[in-house]
Amino acid sequence: MNDDNLKLEKQLCFPLYAGAREVVKKYKPFLDAIGLTYTQYIVMMVLWEEKRITIKSLGEQLYLDSGTLTPLLKKMEAQGLVMRNRDEKDERNVIVTIAKQGEQLREKAADIPLKMKECMPLTTEEAKQLYQLLYKVLGRTSVNL
Repeated sequence: MNDDNLKLEKQLCFPLYAGAREVVKKYKPFLDAIGLTYTQYIVMMVLWEEKRITIKSLGEQLYLDSGTLTPLLKKMEAQGLVMRNRDEKDERNVIVTIAKQGEQLREKAADIPLKMKECMPLTTEEAKQLYQLLYKVLGRTSVNL
């Protein structure tokens, strides 16, 4: 048996995991300033675009399960950022809608992507390559930048 295969440095999962943690750490001061966690921020990005979405669709877009989303959305609803309601056509579905306060938060968050770009040690071309490769890992090969 080749124990070399079990070295941490040979595992693709480790730099993905550690890199993701580092990126989220870089977001933290910007998100703290507007009162969001990283997970709340990605939920808000979907809602700023969609305005209204089922929990199931939200989970699919964010690669999160309902066990993670439900308590998160409950807290966001208590903060006045979103509203949750049963779908009138199919009560099995819960619809998440952006609230006025959540919509207003968009303006405060508008400069976060630029701030993040400035603190990342990647050229624009490297960032595009990494973006494409990561989406390929997720099984989404054609993503527009």
